Amino acid sequence: MNRAWRIAGINFDHMHMRSLLDKVKAHPNAEIVGISDENFERMQETIDGLGISADRVYTDYERCLEETKPDIVVLCPATAEHGIWTERVAAYGVHIFIEKPFAASLAEADRMIAAVKQMGKELIINWPLRWYPTHMTAKRVIDEGLIGDVIEVHYYDGNRGPLRKMVDGVVTNISDPSEKSQSWWYRKESGGGSMQDYLGYGVTLGTWFMNGKAPIEVTTILDAPAGLEVDEHSITVCRYDTGLSKFETRWGTFTDPWRDQPQPKCGFVLVGTRGTVASYDGESTIRVQTLDRQEGFDIPIDVAEYPFRDPFEYVLDRLSKGMAIEGPLSPAICRIGQQIIETAIRSAAEGRTLPLVP
Repeated sequence: MNRAWRIAGINFDHMHMRSLLDKVKAHPNAEIVGISDENFERMQETIDGLGISADRVYTDYERCLEETKPDIVVLCPATAEHGIWTERVAAYGVHIFIEKPFAASLAEADRMIAAVKQMGKELIINWPLRWYPTHMTAKRVIDEGLIGDVIEVHYYDGNRGPLRKMVDGVVTNISDPSEKSQSWWYRKESGGGSMQDYLGYGVTLGTWFMNGKAPIEVTTILDAPAGLEVDEHSITVCRYDTGLSKFETRWGTFTDPWRDQPQPKCGFVLVGTRGTVASYDGESTIRVQTLDRQEGFDIPIDVAEYPFRDPFEYVLDRLSKGMAIEGPLSPAICRIGQQIIETAIRSAAEGRTLPLVP
């Protein structure tokens, strides 16, 4: 991998842009050639933290693309704008790395796939949970056949809420609906809500764990508190030909899982034909049961090795070798996840079980 990859970050709606560009800067074969957002202030922390020079900072994305000529563009727009931003940027003939979720609708996801495919480039959808050592270890033991075929996925994940403020030195959630309504996270038209934020994680990684299996039908119920137009809690039940799986999302967990695991724990419990795996976010082991060891036992998490230590290691390695992106970052797996989300949205709106949308 001697090639130096030119990478630009465009649209800072999503708070993950800074952490993604941190990883780009740390990669020996990558260079941040430009960043762009219409609101200069949203880039300031990244400019200061990464030492990005003024000549690489733009408020006009077209000028950024034309002058910096990146190979890859990292996109972090609001969920409802994933399609339009992917189409805008794809026209410049670049690989597109977009932070989760995939899209606000299945039609939008298909537009994104088509726009990038037309240019002969790769569309990469990054799900941070894919890089958690627990979930990578769970996938390894599944692929090794330790628990047989996965027939059920039980998922619970979320956080205390996307909006926080400091009060007397303590980080607390913003609970006032009038304050929440000022953020795109709480606007329906922008793709806000806990389900849009977290269901994609569960159903996309769940599809990965199930080796690409899709459900037959979907049932979803939402809880949207008074004064809000989006949910803060959702439960989705998927019926597969092997039985039922459950995917639950929550803004309002007791603690944030990246600091202290709440109860219920955030992560996955996977049921196979010959055993089970409990794989929780941020833990040092996974818990396994097998037919031979029904009492259960812990497996230490794998130490990630190159090129699986972060998304840019993986993506640049695959692109350098001319290999397709696979797993949860691939449009093929992500589209099945988007089908489930699309059906879940319709199910919640209609208050009934629906067949998986094609």
